[in-house]
Amino acid sequence: MKLTGLLTRNNEALPGITGVARVDRRTRELLRRIGPGDIVVLDQVDLDRATADALVSAEVAAVVNAAPSISGRFPNLGPEILVGAGIPLVDNVGAAVLRMVRDGSRLRLHEGCLYVGDRQVASGTVQTPDSVADQMIEAKAGMSTQLEAFSANTIEFLRRERTLILDGVGVPEVRVPVRDRHVLVVAPGKDHVEDLRRLRKYIAEHRPVLVGVDAGADTLRAHGYQPDIVVGDPYGIDADTLKASGEVVVPAQPDGHAPGVERIQDLGIGAVTFPASGNAEDLALLIADAHEASLVITVGFQATLREFLDHGRSGSNPSTFLTRLKLGTKLVDGKAVATLHRSRVSLGAIVFLVLAALAVVVAALLVSDVGVVYLDWAGDTWQSFVIWVKGLFQ
Repeated sequence: MKLTGLLTRNNEALPGITGVARVDRRTRELLRRIGPGDIVVLDQVDLDRATADALVSAEVAAVVNAAPSISGRFPNLGPEILVGAGIPLVDNVGAAVLRMVRDGSRLRLHEGCLYVGDRQVASGTVQTPDSVADQMIEAKAGMSTQLEAFSANTIEFLRRERTLILDGVGVPEVRVPVRDRHVLVVAPGKDHVEDLRRLRKYIAEHRPVLVGVDAGADTLRAHGYQPDIVVGDPYGIDADTLKASGEVVVPAQPDGHAPGVERIQDLGIGAVTFPASGNAEDLALLIADAHEASLVITVGFQATLREFLDHGRSGSNPSTFLTRLKLGTKLVDGKAVATLHRSRVSLGAIVFLVLAALAVVVAALLVSDVGVVYLDWAGDTWQSFVIWVKGLFQ
């Protein structure tokens, strides 16, 4: 096990991993405060890919989960990512750890036990690649139950939000012209940076409306693009990105309350709110559809069944499924667009075809009387051109 620092007792080094505690029940808030070398203490059943990716990117020293990281309801992706990146994961230590560990305190983790100084405050199961693989096999059996629950939640969601999904009622107006244009929506999902890089030729040729979802807006700006529309929690987006965007849409709760508006007001920029129970990705797609985009390309969105279930954790967010049904054939994954765009005939191939055609014409002229006269004229013209060019440099 890698040591990230050493606590000592009587000048003797204590074994294990040490780091600063980052503690919060609210995972979204927690991820904003983590950094290299931290020991993260969270409470999340079925650790998902997005959380795991954020932990890996922050280079945390270890993760301690008060809840089971794999409950068995479905094969969630987070634990596999963490242990694959070499980040120790201690699982199911109990909710009491959130009361016993103070944010910012110094922690030591050793063989599944968590210490504050010499005092053990929690213990749990150390997850390994083998243990995660075994649990994932068992969790696949829970997918049918998860899908049944998802179906029931979908019906309930449609009853509650049918006017939004079916008729676009409640979608805010935006100043950016969208009608009959391509729209590229970038979310901070798996491989989104690489996929955006592969789309640079498509973006240069088609000039789509660029929509950044949450940190996906920062990714657009980091690659030299100015987001036309930003959709997401302003607290998770860089201030310069918000100021540079053409329009900011802040998701709000169904009752209209939007906590992110406070940051917008502090920055002194304008924004519109979008009250709905869907996530920011879905709201971005609904905006593009309601304003009659001709094509919507997604980057960083979940694509497989496992990712789809993992995104909702408990399958309680059916807006993703219904939104994609609403857009239908208008919705295209960015990976497919990049592949098709790369497969188009290259400039070199076009030049080769032109030269081949010219060779055929020259061959035809050589065997004809007209060709002899034409070639004599072409030769005289070429010599005159060469003499003229030489004269320019004398």
